[in-house]
Amino acid sequence: MKSSAAVTSGKIKRLSQKKNRSLSLRSTLDLSIMALPGILVLFIFNYIPIAGILIAFKNYNNRLGFWGSEWVGLRNFEFLFKSQDAFRIIRNTLGYNLFFILLLMVCAIATALLLDSVKRKISLKIYQTTFFLPYFISWVVAGYMAQTLFEFDKGILNQFVKMFGGENVAWYQELKPWLLILPFAHVWKNIGFQTIIYYGAIMSIDQELYDAAKIDGCRGVHIIRYIVLPLIKPTAIILTILAIGSIMRADFGLFYYIPNNSGMLYEVTDVIDTYIFRVLKQTGDVSISSAIGFFQSVIGFALVMITNWVVGKINSENALL
Repeated sequence: MKSSAAVTSGKIKRLSQKKNRSLSLRSTLDLSIMALPGILVLFIFNYIPIAGILIAFKNYNNRLGFWGSEWVGLRNFEFLFKSQDAFRIIRNTLGYNLFFILLLMVCAIATALLLDSVKRKISLKIYQTTFFLPYFISWVVAGYMAQTLFEFDKGILNQFVKMFGGENVAWYQELKPWLLILPFAHVWKNIGFQTIIYYGAIMSIDQELYDAAKIDGCRGVHIIRYIVLPLIKPTAIILTILAIGSIMRADFGLFYYIPNNSGMLYEVTDVIDTYIFRVLKQTGDVSISSAIGFFQSVIGFALVMITNWVVGKINSENALL
């Protein structure tokens, strides 16, 4: 026979477990209700349109409609790979994106470290605002800003060139300068967002680690090398994995508006997105653009999974999934 104390203890334990389950369910229900609007938006704009993938495999005709259009299989995908410009646009898309990922990561981490060294709160807010402001500027506006710099007759840069006795430079016809202009524009616009992420990761580092390092004689560069960089490495890996997912998608606004869609610059500024946009404008063929968009998504997904798998093999704690 169980003692009365044991029976009472069992009842209290069961009541406690039941109460905890009730509180957990109530908390989960509250969070689910709060997340419901976001879930609905995600479902409406991201999942329902998935049915539109079929357009990539059809010769879409407005008169016949979505279901009545002729099924053509993989014919729309052949357009990109059989095009004489295929090598150029794929090379530019992959090359620029790989360079952008590395360059932006280095610049953002360096900027976050500089912000962390600023001790005055007023100065810190000014710097944060200055770096983050370009992120909200449209590429259309940035394109007009670029025109004021690079215009042949009245551009600011050519005005400086003439001041020093030089001749006007046709910036929208010269290829080499754009290999530097485009990366600079990309970093200028996106560095603020990435810097805030890395700065938040740096701010989350326990102050006691810094104090212990200083007691051991670490200063300046050594603290960055042995404490800061290892602790923000998971953040850098996750951002890199997510960026690799878009490696086949170029920033359309950057490559279209900043070079002013100059045909003389296509060799170094034409990417998949701008090329397909021109094709769509000239031919009105929605099926081809849908096929290329689907191709970009599949490649991006595959690269994310492969990169995440490689990271997981090296260090499972740093993997995204």
